Amino acid sequence: MQDLDVLIIGGGAAGLMCAFTAARRGLRVVVVEHANRVGKKILMSGGGRCNFTNTGTTPANYLSGNPHFCKSALARYTPWHFIEMVERHRIAYHEKELGQLFCDESSKLIVKMLMDECDTAGARVLTGCSVERIAHEGERDFRVRTTAGPFHARALVVASGGLSIPSMGATGFGYELARTFGHAVKPTRAGLVPLTLSGTHQERLADLSGVAFDVTASCNGVSFSNKLLVTHRGLSGPSILQISSYWQPGDELVLDLLPGRDAHDFLTSHRASRPDALLHTVLSEALPKRFAQRLCEVWLPDRPMRQFTPPQLREAASLLERFPIIASGTEGYRTAEVTLGGVDTNELSSSTMESRLVPGLYFIGEVVDVTGWLGGYNFQWAWAAGHACGEAIAA
Repeated sequence: MQDLDVLIIGGGAAGLMCAFTAARRGLRVVVVEHANRVGKKILMSGGGRCNFTNTGTTPANYLSGNPHFCKSALARYTPWHFIEMVERHRIAYHEKELGQLFCDESSKLIVKMLMDECDTAGARVLTGCSVERIAHEGERDFRVRTTAGPFHARALVVASGGLSIPSMGATGFGYELARTFGHAVKPTRAGLVPLTLSGTHQERLADLSGVAFDVTASCNGVSFSNKLLVTHRGLSGPSILQISSYWQPGDELVLDLLPGRDAHDFLTSHRASRPDALLHTVLSEALPKRFAQRLCEVWLPDRPMRQFTPPQLREAASLLERFPIIASGTEGYRTAEVTLGGVDTNELSSSTMESRLVPGLYFIGEVVDVTGWLGGYNFQWAWAAGHACGEAIAA
């Protein structure tokens, strides 16, 4: 049996960050990862270029049963701390939009950086290594049997991720383990995920698959302005992925199809300047032509602008500003970028990530009930939580 200070279950963003942070302090650290390689979600993120942080990160960019929980870790490890490490490893990067930072070349460079940091600090990383049994012998005494042999550790860190993208090895292991130790787990569901339509709603838009344009999506008092993409199954694009984390079946979801414009002013001015133009022609100035045509085939009358009365223009403007979407569901964990819900933060220390129920047990990253917006926020939470945990584990 190998004696360790820290055994980390999960070789993703949070687990690797925790590993080298703890190992730098002289602790004996081993990471066990059941997949054949570490950092699979890092590798596939950002189209292979890894949106590794967001310079605009604040606690307001996260969903949690306790919105205050993430504040401490995020304040102590900021995007600028991670950027400093990226620059030290001479990884070129760029800002795409809204503070989102991406590698110029490949996300493989981020994984290599994390592994190099582990190597330098002396943290060992074992891939293709599954946990078979965990025994809690006493305070800060964990005995873990794995396919690579047994370990004895004073601290056990659960960084096993959530349920999103099961094809990459995601499982509910971390939630099951939390319950075994008496922890409550908030209900989980897919987040940052495309929405599906069904029946008539799907039929009206399905043949527009590939059409994309800017909208403002609103649900439950939250709004996001960005691209919408029509798909064969429903709706996707950044605005929809963002609002999906706030939407549940039965909730009202509306789109402003002319974000940044006053729809009534837009229609009124065109009625005056182009009285003979058909409505779909006018709308095509602000929307993709195919979508404008479909609006006027199904939802709005397509006639010359001069034929619209003032009340009719107001009615059309109202539809354009609050276009209703009746989603039937989401595409689920198969394509979801994150898992909402997870280990209840009320039973964890916000400064150390340690369990309030079991000394020496820690939970970090996606397995915890903290979920970020699209755009690098979830990686920043992983770095911050991993760092907080790695710094806190007692030597």
